[in-house]
Amino acid sequence: MTSVTEIFDTMSYGPALESDTPAREWLARHSNAFGLFIDGQWSAAQSGETITSICPATGEVLATLTKGSNVDVDRAVQAARDALPRWSARTPHERAKVLYALARLIQKSSRVLAVLEALDNGKPLRETRDIDIPLAARHFYYHAGCAQLLPRLHPGAAPVGVVGQIIPWNFPLLMLAWKIAPAIACGNTVVLKPAEYTSLSALFFAELCEEAGVPPGVINIVTGAGETGQAIVDHPAIDKIAFTGSTEVGRSIRERTAGTGKALSLELGGKSPFIVLEDADLDGAVEGLVDAIWFNQGQVCCAGSRLLVEESVAETLMAKVKARLGHFRIGHPLDKTIDMGAIVDPVQHERIHAIIEDARREGAEIWTAPVNLPEQGCFCPPTIISGIGANSTAWCEEIFGPVLSVMTFRSVPEAVQLANNTRFGLAATIWSENINRALAVASDVKAGVVWVNTTNQFDAACPFGGYRESGFGREGGQVGLEEYLKLPGSWTNDAVCIAAPADAPCAPCDDIDRTAKHYIGGKQVRPDDGLTVPVVTFDGQPAGRVSHGSRKDIRDAVEAAVLATSWTKAPAHLRAQILFYLGENLSSRKAAFIDRLVTLTGTSETHARREVETSIERLFDYAGWADKFDGTVHQPPSKQLSLSVNEALGVLGIVCPDPLPLLTMVTQVAAAISMGNRCIVVPSARYPSLTADFYALLDTSDVPAGVVNIVTGDRDALARVLADHDGVDGLWFHGSAQASRDMEARSTSNLKRTWVNHGQGRDWFASQPFGRDEFLRNATEVKTIWLPYGE
Repeated sequence: MTSVTEIFDTMSYGPALESDTPAREWLARHSNAFGLFIDGQWSAAQSGETITSICPATGEVLATLTKGSNVDVDRAVQAARDALPRWSARTPHERAKVLYALARLIQKSSRVLAVLEALDNGKPLRETRDIDIPLAARHFYYHAGCAQLLPRLHPGAAPVGVVGQIIPWNFPLLMLAWKIAPAIACGNTVVLKPAEYTSLSALFFAELCEEAGVPPGVINIVTGAGETGQAIVDHPAIDKIAFTGSTEVGRSIRERTAGTGKALSLELGGKSPFIVLEDADLDGAVEGLVDAIWFNQGQVCCAGSRLLVEESVAETLMAKVKARLGHFRIGHPLDKTIDMGAIVDPVQHERIHAIIEDARREGAEIWTAPVNLPEQGCFCPPTIISGIGANSTAWCEEIFGPVLSVMTFRSVPEAVQLANNTRFGLAATIWSENINRALAVASDVKAGVVWVNTTNQFDAACPFGGYRESGFGREGGQVGLEEYLKLPGSWTNDAVCIAAPADAPCAPCDDIDRTAKHYIGGKQVRPDDGLTVPVVTFDGQPAGRVSHGSRKDIRDAVEAAVLATSWTKAPAHLRAQILFYLGENLSSRKAAFIDRLVTLTGTSETHARREVETSIERLFDYAGWADKFDGTVHQPPSKQLSLSVNEALGVLGIVCPDPLPLLTMVTQVAAAISMGNRCIVVPSARYPSLTADFYALLDTSDVPAGVVNIVTGDRDALARVLADHDGVDGLWFHGSAQASRDMEARSTSNLKRTWVNHGQGRDWFASQPFGRDEFLRNATEVKTIWLPYGE
């Protein structure tokens, strides 16, 4: 036997396996077979079909799981629906006590859960023990506090209802905690489907629910494959879908839920850049890079899989990386001395290998770490791909494995350009000893989470989520909590949304020969097809003509908006000044706008005056918000600060309703541009000639060219072009329920953020909703920037 002295002399390591006895005993108590957890009870599936849970490190079958069918999903949804009134009616304190009990039970069961997760998923025990399980408990602790304080944190909010949640296999229990904790804290009930490969920790959690006193039906866990998840997505009695997984599946879910009115949050794939500037601490960057791409075998949606390194230090950095990987240990996940465990399943292992071979055929240089792999199981060595182009599959597509792609850059602007040259936008890492440079890059990179001189940091108080095709919605913090609440100001069927009838004769229209052009890039522009269409007043009298917008006009407007990036980068104070000035100029022309509204819409002078005066007030409202809708500083348990910054969506399409044509347009445009967005506005289809008066205001109010672009014509046809356009980052749409469904379905082209009314109206005169609750929230994305401090 090797002595301790000899080990110290050689510094060699032997295996240090954690005992799996408690986890094995738990499996044995269930005869290694599990049913569904519905309405607080265990039951068999209606179909009798099963799936197997396999340890990827050995190929051993750990358990047989039930494959939930449509009937089983029906039972689970009905149980959740029945439990909803009682659970949402509980006091905040009563809900907080249940979440606290779950947090404590996770802590008390932490070692069993850590072993079970490592066996089922293949990841190292060190990661499940030190990261996954503690973070899962942290989420329940944090949201116990949210439940307790909910009426004070979000006054007037109500639960969404029954929530369908579908989670992936890479962080089984942690993803469950991310989803379930905020949902039940807000008074919702849940139907959750764990991943087909890794359901065991969710089933263990179901037992903890029984012990914690979770009322029957509040949490229901239905295991199964893709068809089970599809049944949850399609179920008409579910009010919200929360999904974490691939972009391909997320796109399908967006399309399947279009027009249903279901709330939706998607946390999808990524291809995150890891940027190393020449002034970085290279040794620290190497350790950060190891954590970024080889943590959990690279099976992380925010993995730093694209290394961008400044050319002057590239050779030195890569030599250090390869030396570090030369000492990697890969082995059984219960071995506490390993760096990397097993790939979750042979299917995923084959996909990783196929992408590596594709890169080899494209002429890339493939470097594989010289490490020993176990003889059985799904193991893959750390791999580095270099010498590839920006259009290579290995550079562009999510591999979800321990594979790093490398590219160099010569300047910081080039690094940002390369980092943003992707359809994803989940996370980014920046390594630099110059905090000014690091924060400048963090501001310019399009990603929902940015880590500076650290990586893969998560906390329940800090929002996490992506831009672009990495999905929309946030998890964690107060922003994540809002995903599970109906906030004041939502659409309603009985809202005051129509113009009042006339109580006085209309003034004669004295400018019926005017023709309103498009307003694109700060100029009045004739329509590309040369066509104009007549418009009439409320009683059918001629009111002039407007331009007939086409696909080309929308393309021109989007191009003008894309180029107007200086508005997004402008100080918030400057945006506020311009909005105040716009309100001042509208006030000076109040009488003309009142007359115009009376003539066009047939409303009374009293009602028209109210609409104009409210529009002026709304411009002042959003001028006030422009420099006050600030982010939040979080203090997670580690020695770091986390900044949640509200950023503009980018290019926003706004399709206005017919009633209150001035107020609805002003409200939406003001909210959007106050946050730095650039807009393409499709005005009221019934009263489009009012836009000529509005863009005359823009011309005299210092609004920069391209910030507000107006295209008139067939509203729904133009809206479809906006929904299809990959250069549009978000779409606000007011129209029929069918047209709303169409907008949501079409938005899958680039998974743009949509906010549609589903044929409903709202009280546009109400002042309360026009604040944090809806318009500003839908005009922004939250970027979370992590900043470590100390030595």
